[in-house]
Amino acid sequence: MIDLAIAYRVYPGVSKTPAAWSDDKLKLSAYCLSSFKQSLGSLRVKIWALLDGCPPAYEALFRQYFSSDELVVVNLDKIGNHATFAMQIDLLSQQTEAELVYFAEDDYVYAPGALVDMVEFARANPDAHFVTAYDHLGNYDLPIRQERHLIRPFGSRHWRTSTATCLTFLATRTALLRVRRTFATYSRHSEDGSIWMSITQKVGLFNIPVYGSTRIMFKLWLKAWYWGWTQILFGGRLRLWGPIPSLATHLESTCLAPTIDWNKEFDRIEQEFIDRHESLSFTTGRGQV
Repeated sequence: MIDLAIAYRVYPGVSKTPAAWSDDKLKLSAYCLSSFKQSLGSLRVKIWALLDGCPPAYEALFRQYFSSDELVVVNLDKIGNHATFAMQIDLLSQQTEAELVYFAEDDYVYAPGALVDMVEFARANPDAHFVTAYDHLGNYDLPIRQERHLIRPFGSRHWRTSTATCLTFLATRTALLRVRRTFATYSRHSEDGSIWMSITQKVGLFNIPVYGSTRIMFKLWLKAWYWGWTQILFGGRLRLWGPIPSLATHLESTCLAPTIDWNKEFDRIEQEFIDRHESLSFTTGRGQV
């Protein structure tokens, strides 16, 4: 048995506006993968690398960090975001080597030991059906901040129930099997936020003034009911937890997790990567590597 089964998807294009390494997706992917590896500590893992239209250099990165016993490389022919997420659902729900599973994307950076903390929290708390490393800025500047949340001290952080997160998260396989059909609606053009709203079922889901106060939240509310009404009415409520302060951040420049000097973290990750890999051919802000 292993501690964690991981499906990590990579696309070689730069999307949106990353806060760091925005001029080179290989560089961005390399630094994010380096931080991800550090986040695992001594956890025993199996990782599926879903490389969607990626050049050979991306596979080489994964093979530098993971042994052949840990790694399964799946080369895909540009099947796209929705299809690769559907593959993650299938892989992680069908595998039987680990009860804890992790959905990973290629544009997150992590604190050292982040996944260790998440695994320990999930194991110690039976109601931790889902756990995110990312204290999303939306927890503070969107109407979901009005929701009522549980706060639980554990380890060196406080953990808070959340309404929603993105598509990078830890789950128990048991919980994933309960809601896999709900997650599958993402491929039919639901939204990640809407899916989470139908799973966590916070108070605002039944109180339209909370979500009707902004256009984007009203859209998410509508899609939650349109695509997730069976989960809402018959599926039961599951809990999503996240750390305060954040253990990771999405690299989108407008959505960095609060209270952390991420530029300092980016510099640390870049320097540690350079110190470890002296022969890679892409350039960094510090010069040729």
